[in-house]
Amino acid sequence: MIRVWLIVGVIAALFYIFSIVDCALAERERVRGLPKAAWIPIVIVFPLIGGILWFAIGRPRRGTASGRRIVAPDDDPDFLRNLERDRRDQERIRRLEQELADLDDTKKRPGDSDGRRDA
Repeated sequence: MIRVWLIVGVIAALFYIFSIVDCALAERERVRGLPKAAWIPIVIVFPLIGGILWFAIGRPRRGTASGRRIVAPDDDPDFLRNLERDRRDQERIRRLEQELADLDDTKKRPGDSDGRRDA
C-alpha cells in the first residue's frame, strides 16, 4: 500500500511542477479565463485543483497563433483572392505596355526624323 501512495505522490508532484512551469511559460495574451498573474498563485496554492483548473480553463489552446487558425495557402481564401488580383494586375500592365508600344510605333513613321538635329 505504501508503494501505491508513493507512486501517487510522485505523479502528483510531477503534475504540480509541470502545471507551474506550463503556466509560467504561457504567453500572457493567450491565457484564457483569468489573467496570467492570477493563475500562477492559484496553481501554487492549490496544487492539484489549481493544476486541473489551469489545464481545463486557463491554458491556451493548441494550434492557434494569436487566435487565428493556420491554413495551407491552397485552402486560404485570402491568399487565393490575392493570387487572382495579382494575375489581373499583371495582365493589365501587359496590355498597357502593349498600348504604349503601339502608340510609339504609330508616331514614328518611315522618313520621320528621330528627333536629332545634325548641324
